[in-house]
Amino acid sequence: MRLPLTAGLPPCRAAIDTVQDNPSLAMPEQAPPPDILAPTPLDHDAIAALVHGFYADVRAHPLLGPVFEEALGDRWEPHLSRMVDFWATVALGARSYRGNVQQRHAALQGVTPAHFAAWVGLWKQHTERRFAPDVAHGLQQAAHGVARNLFRALVGRLPDFAGNAGHGH
Repeated sequence: MRLPLTAGLPPCRAAIDTVQDNPSLAMPEQAPPPDILAPTPLDHDAIAALVHGFYADVRAHPLLGPVFEEALGDRWEPHLSRMVDFWATVALGARSYRGNVQQRHAALQGVTPAHFAAWVGLWKQHTERRFAPDVAHGLQQAAHGVARNLFRALVGRLPDFAGNAGHGH
């Protein structure tokens, strides 16, 4: 497993705590589909399944869905393809993603810490359902790094982080 872009990054405790403190921001817990009851090996197909499942829930999410729909409209397929490339690059070292994440998100309006909390919370649910704990944790750490950097770019400051990286969150 390779997660080179996020080694040593702390998790976004503020985001996780926000979802835990406000359960309406989290998606309801659902039983995992039968095809993903056992941990999945981390490969390109698993990344694609993760991304597609995750963004299906993002679209249905009461807070995230409207933001993504406004930003993407009918351009979901190209977005999903870019996200598969992005996460394959992050997790597998595939080098298939070529883009500027911050620039792509710079035009978003009205994004709040609650949006980041919901996004991180959904990602955590999806990674935990699909992968062994060590793989899920690595993908979650990568997502925390993405959230932290986008938060800083959009809000102009770093989110609050707890100093207990890797302790159950």
